[in-house]
Amino acid sequence: MRMALTVLVMALTTVGCAVDTASPARAAERFHAALSAHQEGAACAMLARKTADKLPGPGQSCADALRELRLGPGGQVTSVAVWGEDAQVRLAGDTLFLHRFSDGWRIRAAGCEPMGDLPYDCEVDD
Repeated sequence: MRMALTVLVMALTTVGCAVDTASPARAAERFHAALSAHQEGAACAMLARKTADKLPGPGQSCADALRELRLGPGGQVTSVAVWGEDAQVRLAGDTLFLHRFSDGWRIRAAGCEPMGDLPYDCEVDD
């Protein structure tokens, strides 16, 4: 019984790391927590499919591409704006754009910096 409970808890923890269904802020924090823990594969699982597919270069995995980018630390959430199924989360060290899919909030862009009146310039985007 104890072993079955341990396996169940591990499975739920693993599933919980992939996509956040609660809020875009929590999804952004989890994405940066995975990067800080050098768990780029887990961070890739939090990206929107189109973003994850576009990220790697030739012969490179998504995790390798994220590792190479070395996105800065996320830090504390400073603001969250949600409009419909899209959101912007500003952290102390990053700005991310997310979309709410049927399975939860996923990262569409990260490593974003404002460019005045122009659109944000993002290291990771779709």
